[in-house]
Amino acid sequence: MRKLQSRILLAIFVVLIFGLFAASWAEDSPKININTALADELVQLKGIGKKKAAGIIDFRETNGPFKRPEDLIKVPGIGPKTFEANKHLITVK
Repeated sequence: MRKLQSRILLAIFVVLIFGLFAASWAEDSPKININTALADELVQLKGIGKKKAAGIIDFRETNGPFKRPEDLIKVPGIGPKTFEANKHLITVK
């Protein structure tokens, strides 16, 4: 019984440590600048295919650079759900 408890505690510890490191690795990944990204970069975002990537580029060429990441929602065809899925991956700097 003690061995089982020890193994369970060890497994929990390993999962917690892995989770902490995974979160920090995700934060360190380079963000995609929606003001300068090419279509090939934009399609790496969740829910963004070639057509929506072209829409992002057209929108910024017509309206100027995005001031805030949230402005991505102004692009036709991109809604709050797409923004929420990608907000940690994008920047405007």
